[in-house]
Amino acid sequence: MKEITDILKAYQKATKDKKKTALATVVKVEGSSYRRPGARMLITEDGQLTGAISGGCLEGDALRKALSAIVQQENKLITYDTTDEDDAKFGVQLGCNGIVHILFEPILEEETLNPIVILSALQEKREDAVLVTLFSLNGKQQLGTSMLFKKEAILSKIPEEIEADILLNAKEVFISKTAAFKVYPYGDHQIEAFLELIHPPVSLIIAGAGNDAQPLAEMAYLLGWEISIIDGRPTHATVQRFANATRILVSKPDKVLNQIDIDEQTAFVLMTHNYNYDLELLKYLLDTNAPYIGTLGPKKKLIRMLEELNLATPENESRVHGPIGLDIGAETAEEIAISILAEIKSVFTGASAIFLKEKKNPIHVYGLTNS
Repeated sequence: MKEITDILKAYQKATKDKKKTALATVVKVEGSSYRRPGARMLITEDGQLTGAISGGCLEGDALRKALSAIVQQENKLITYDTTDEDDAKFGVQLGCNGIVHILFEPILEEETLNPIVILSALQEKREDAVLVTLFSLNGKQQLGTSMLFKKEAILSKIPEEIEADILLNAKEVFISKTAAFKVYPYGDHQIEAFLELIHPPVSLIIAGAGNDAQPLAEMAYLLGWEISIIDGRPTHATVQRFANATRILVSKPDKVLNQIDIDEQTAFVLMTHNYNYDLELLKYLLDTNAPYIGTLGPKKKLIRMLEELNLATPENESRVHGPIGLDIGAETAEEIAISILAEIKSVFTGASAIFLKEKKNPIHVYGLTNS
């Protein structure tokens, strides 16, 4: 979601500067590639790039293809075959051992539902959405970014003859929380759809405004997460200390949940260094459906807190991440922040957090099916 947010900001600036733009989207990958389907990049006519569709090896050629799409004002699908070690066909020296299909869409301001309009609708409310991008590998017609399906809203410019089938599949992706590829007959050829499940950014609620919370908040901001700072001390919970926080609350524990919305992408970190504050807040959090709760400090501290609350059950001990973070040998506040963020990320993606060299399956396997 951060990449999309950055693209939207870059587009606003480009529009203000009266620059033409195009959106490049990785729509399909066969084999190995640095980026997976859903990776995006905005290209301006003067060569400014926001986002990424590869590790840097494709961007130069992508600029040329984007300029061509802008000049001709039509969508283009470009295929890069990186299985050729010499990369003689494209001259981009990729070496990723895969085939990457990238869709280029010129952004036309006069178009009611251009890709930027559809992407912008993702930010209207914190909720899951399904983004549908249509393309054809035989090169006949590239319909591009065509639908955004949300629980209570739909934006669509899909042709009527295939819209009902795609809408049904979008609903299935929304319910299953698993992205998918589908193929549909369209005229005298087939058209493919990448149905991408997009979650809202992680909402990180940091209870504690001490010095060690500052690097955690800053690093979370770099990830594109929404940050809330909660503390009972008005001298610590300030905009000056947490300039990039979405919100700062000076509050007692019993008032916190009335001011916070909890969804499937919400993580709480208790690090006030005030035992009683953390204890009381933990009591209220355990009555919620918060998907992630972490406490700073040793395991015995967490056990003590649960015992004092008469909530020392195996389920609660398993639910609360205490000590918080992954075992990376962290010592400094910055290193501890990395450890905490990595654990939260792994919990929300369902990743194992093992060394990648020990992973037996492909690295990118989350939330994607082919049919």
